[in-house]
Amino acid sequence: MDHVDARSREARQGSAAACALLRGTPPPAGGVLRSAGPDAWIAFDEEIRSHGPLPQAAAPAFRARVLGLTGRGRLPERPVEVLLCHPDGRVREAALGTPQPPPELVVIRCADWAAAVREPARRLLARTLADAPAATLVALTPLVLRLAERDQGAWALALFEAALRTDPPLPGAPDRPGPDTGPAPPADRPSTVLARLRGSADLPTRRYATRLTLDTPPLRDRLTVRDLARLAAAERDPANAAVWADATLGALAAARPDSRGRDGGGQDESAERDEAVDLLLGSPLPTVRAAGVTALRRAGRTAEGVSHLADRSPLVRACARWLVAQDGGDPHDRYRRLAADPSGCSPHAVAGLAECGRTEDVPLLRSLLDHPSGAVRAAAVAGLRRLGADVDHTALLALLDDPSPAAAREAALSLRPVAEVLDTAHLLSRCTLKQPLHTRRAAFRLLQAQGGTAARQAAESLSSDWEPALRRAARAASRYYAVSERTGRRGWLRG
Repeated sequence: MDHVDARSREARQGSAAACALLRGTPPPAGGVLRSAGPDAWIAFDEEIRSHGPLPQAAAPAFRARVLGLTGRGRLPERPVEVLLCHPDGRVREAALGTPQPPPELVVIRCADWAAAVREPARRLLARTLADAPAATLVALTPLVLRLAERDQGAWALALFEAALRTDPPLPGAPDRPGPDTGPAPPADRPSTVLARLRGSADLPTRRYATRLTLDTPPLRDRLTVRDLARLAAAERDPANAAVWADATLGALAAARPDSRGRDGGGQDESAERDEAVDLLLGSPLPTVRAAGVTALRRAGRTAEGVSHLADRSPLVRACARWLVAQDGGDPHDRYRRLAADPSGCSPHAVAGLAECGRTEDVPLLRSLLDHPSGAVRAAAVAGLRRLGADVDHTALLALLDDPSPAAAREAALSLRPVAEVLDTAHLLSRCTLKQPLHTRRAAFRLLQAQGGTAARQAAESLSSDWEPALRRAARAASRYYAVSERTGRRGWLRG
């Protein structure tokens, strides 16, 4: 969602800059859209070209003035950015001959529908790339990726991809290490173009750089298993992080395990692989942590699986249960001990117990409904529901008044299938502004599932609630009841 919002902001920035130039505002001293993202340049181009074609019947003088031509092949004193995006192809073609046209707009013109514009733009981009490969690739790759989906956009992507596969060094970076000069620089210190693109703030660029790196053996082989794990742990995009995690697991699996189950190699290599596993385990993303738990077995650290049984992610807990079982342990018994320990009980341990629970665990989960922690109480209610256990409705109704919003929410979910038999007056008394928000919300949902006059009264009572989401839901329900009543009366009259 943040990525989508950022692209929308860039597009608005580009459109605003184009409108300012069209109104006659002088361009900024540093140039139009300086350091702007690719979506800003695309929106800039579309905004200027959206003014449409010129009328065919225009007088020659008027046409020359609008086109921006003061003489044969001569351009006026207008910003070159406007001329490069002009609706008339002859103006765009002539603008490519101006000194130092903005490279971003040159890239866009490489995908122009008119061949007379497209071909000179491509020659200009090829020369720019040859003169300054690193700077050009870093600055323009995100825009090239955006334009690759256009009919004429594949050419620039092929040009850039061929250059990226050589992975030129960044200006001022040390020479790339060879087979006799030691290992590659750490992944968190970019010294090449692809290393910089792998850390780009633009998500499509990061994904493309990742795919290109891993699909090109010479580029992939420069990264050690520690580098791969570091990239996986630093990535915040789940899809891209999963790609790095899979690559890390592949690199770990490529090593031959010794007789103790640990990867072969020297002490330094074993330490590097242990560090890679620790990096995976420290990631905030569940898919990467799950890969780290899976890698513990090959690293000869199966006993550590117990410490991940109460992870906050169901995926990681499932991998930990598998690991513990592979080591001959009993994950279910471990969960029971964690849940029964007042000092060590956590909501994630309770959730894990329910995930592999049995009927015999129902009394233990019921006892946790009075646990001091609201998160544990909520996990116990969810666990009982998962196991299909019968719970006293009175106890669940009491949880609607629980100070923990999570516990009240889980209680409402468990009570929803039996909403018809609940005490209507009790629920209606919880739909007043004197009650906490989470209590009002839970009681309102149960009354809507119950239906009837009380549900309509609750909707009318909460139509003036201070909380926007609850207020909107209550007003929508009130309108529904009003329409249903009118429709029913019409049917009765017709009958």
